[in-house]
Amino acid sequence: MASGGTTVSTGGGVADRYAAALYALASDQHALDLVVDQMDRLGRTIDASPDLRRLLDSPLIDVATAHKASNAVLQSEGFPKLVQDFVGVVVVNRRLNALRGIVRAFAALVAQKRGVVVAHVQSAHPLTDVQEQQLRARLIEAGYGNVDIQKSVDPGLLGGLVVRIGARLFDSSLKSRLQRLQYAMKGAA
Repeated sequence: MASGGTTVSTGGGVADRYAAALYALASDQHALDLVVDQMDRLGRTIDASPDLRRLLDSPLIDVATAHKASNAVLQSEGFPKLVQDFVGVVVVNRRLNALRGIVRAFAALVAQKRGVVVAHVQSAHPLTDVQEQQLRARLIEAGYGNVDIQKSVDPGLLGGLVVRIGARLFDSSLKSRLQRLQYAMKGAA
């Protein structure tokens, strides 16, 4: 994880640059908390709408049509002018296909600036509130004081957890344990 004035790498320089520009703009306009909430909502909106994802991914839609369509969606969903204008810049610069990555990069940058560590947790079944609190306590014991847990379910894990914090991976899934056992048995034969 980066520190100081450097940006968090989210796998794409374009996404990082747009995220940094939005962060600076929102800070300058004293609207950072509002923009953080709205960009999070934009990410959820993209994830929940197959039509919007098709719009983002389609290279065949011209800039004017994409701008009109994205503006219509953002206005109907009640996004503030700053977010609408930002997405408009993304569209005009022909980077609409990078919008979801920009939203992720913005969230990562905000977390870094606020000293929050993001833990991506995959489990075979949804975590209960008690399990999440136990996980949070373990992460605090491991030195990750301010943790944002982002959960996802992967039934293929069979059981256990996979926790990714920055470049660190903690894999206690049943699937990986079985794979390690299989490799060990092959080596013994």
